[in-house]
Amino acid sequence: MKDTIRKAVDFSLTDQSRGIDPPPLEKPFAEGTERINLISPGSGWKFIPRIDLAQAIRSRRSRRTYRNESLTVEELSFLLWATQGIHQRIDEGHAFRTVPSAGCRHALETYLCVLNIAGIDRGLYRYLPLEHQLLSEGPDDRLAERIVKAAFGQGSPGKAAVTFIWTAVPYRMEWRYGGAAHKVIALDAGHVCQNLYLACEAIGAGTCAMAAYEQEEMDRLVGVDGTDEFVIYLAPVGKVMKSL
Repeated sequence: MKDTIRKAVDFSLTDQSRGIDPPPLEKPFAEGTERINLISPGSGWKFIPRIDLAQAIRSRRSRRTYRNESLTVEELSFLLWATQGIHQRIDEGHAFRTVPSAGCRHALETYLCVLNIAGIDRGLYRYLPLEHQLLSEGPDDRLAERIVKAAFGQGSPGKAAVTFIWTAVPYRMEWRYGGAAHKVIALDAGHVCQNLYLACEAIGAGTCAMAAYEQEEMDRLVGVDGTDEFVIYLAPVGKVMKSL
């Protein structure tokens, strides 16, 4: 397999090999755009229960049915940190995060379809991992209806407290890996979603990874062009009945 990849991609022609600076760690945003501060891990997350790792792995399930109960900002902060949180910034284009990524490239952006988070208005948001903040992408009275339609009528995103929508910015990975980028972007998405599954177990919530959606509709929902950035994965999250 390694020899096949080497024959297919000439890594000496990548932008990294040419000495071009890496793309930034997160998409830029306009000054003055509404942002919401999240609760940082340094605060201790007083209301996030400790959970045994083996128990979390044993209990993990794909859960599509949720209680009509809001998540707290602290719980949302924890889930975002668990899936894309930054441990250490290395330079303008690299940072160590809570999930692995090929070449430390982290090609994903996290959007949130917020429907039931206490203290946060319904609407679309983007996570800013460097600032540990939410960036408002605007309210949408039809957001629940639109995400269900984009998900081929699957109802769970419309009833979840929040749906994580991950997009890929392919150039972040292409900068280092050229034509092999598509493979490792897909692997990165799996790493992120598994962390979400395990983190949900700690807060009495459930999630279900979803890759079945209408690409153009979902790209349109989060406002990306489908080429330089496109939706690659999503996962609704909501409180569930505790397992016996």
